[in-house]
Amino acid sequence: MKFENSINEQVFPANLKNGLSMDGYWVWCGSVIKGEDGRFHMFASRWRKNLPMHPGWLLESEIVRASSNTPDGVFEFEEVVLPARGAQYWDGRSTHNPHIIKFKDKYVLYYMGTTHPFPDVEEREEVTTSDPRVICTRANKRIGVAISDSVFGPWERLSEPVLGTRPEMFDNFLVSNPAPCVTPDGKILLVYKSRSYREKPYPKFLHGKMLFGVAVADAPWEKHTPILEEPLFDGDGYELEDPFLWHDGEVFHLMAKDMNGKVCGEKLSGVHATSKNGIDWNFDMGRLFYSRNLMFDDGEIKELGNMERPFILFENKVPICAYFAVSDGKDGLGFANCTRTWNMPLRFRMEDL
Repeated sequence: MKFENSINEQVFPANLKNGLSMDGYWVWCGSVIKGEDGRFHMFASRWRKNLPMHPGWLLESEIVRASSNTPDGVFEFEEVVLPARGAQYWDGRSTHNPHIIKFKDKYVLYYMGTTHPFPDVEEREEVTTSDPRVICTRANKRIGVAISDSVFGPWERLSEPVLGTRPEMFDNFLVSNPAPCVTPDGKILLVYKSRSYREKPYPKFLHGKMLFGVAVADAPWEKHTPILEEPLFDGDGYELEDPFLWHDGEVFHLMAKDMNGKVCGEKLSGVHATSKNGIDWNFDMGRLFYSRNLMFDDGEIKELGNMERPFILFENKVPICAYFAVSDGKDGLGFANCTRTWNMPLRFRMEDL
């Protein structure tokens, strides 16, 4: 397997019709696995479109399953997998950031869950980032798993998160965006996103920039132990989001979204790093691992508003298809002017691998 070139250079042109989109819903966070039926199953996030794309996901996101006969085809909605289940649960209001893996004989769905104690959102109620429900759900973001013997469920949710915050550490505000990897010795290495509370005097927000932590566990359903006292990649103005992690038999690889372009050179596009142990990482500085400027099957290169939550489907350690959550917006950050989001597959050209 080679990733000497950017993902954009190793995939077929994108097709606007393929992947997963849903009328009446924002769609995000696509993660795909080949099921026991030989078909391809995407676990994704969705929430009602009468809410703003951001921050509506914090209040009403639910994880769904869709399927396709091919990894890069049209994915059809099948079912809601992790719906709201009551404010009294740690994940009772919103489930988001799905990442599906197979661990031994179990399907394991990692996700972010959160809750708040306030009334539900009314049908046409305006929601902003200053809404108490949004503030509360952001601070309550934790990482959990659901387990099943089948890709079709039923899914058993744990009563507690497998990874929470640490009051005295850099991840004391929230944890989210789980990126698990089954290691060569059969354990779990997890890279995750976090934020810290800020000290007084308070600026606009009470939390700091996005940071990455690393945790380990003997199995996905056990408590994950953070192993870093300082965050990954916290230097020279870097700010990364949306990690994806894999092991190629020799080293760990990580790709992520570069918020300000200080690593890969293009704002909101992809970076790549490698590590022998999952702790000490080497960036490919200046290397654009994926770009929002993407070739489509009409022959045009289009700039996507967002291209996030990267995920690669492997078969026998060979990358088959990459998936990204994308939008048709123009600003890339605030989602204020996008009218559509979808999960888009990019099929790898096998001759390039």
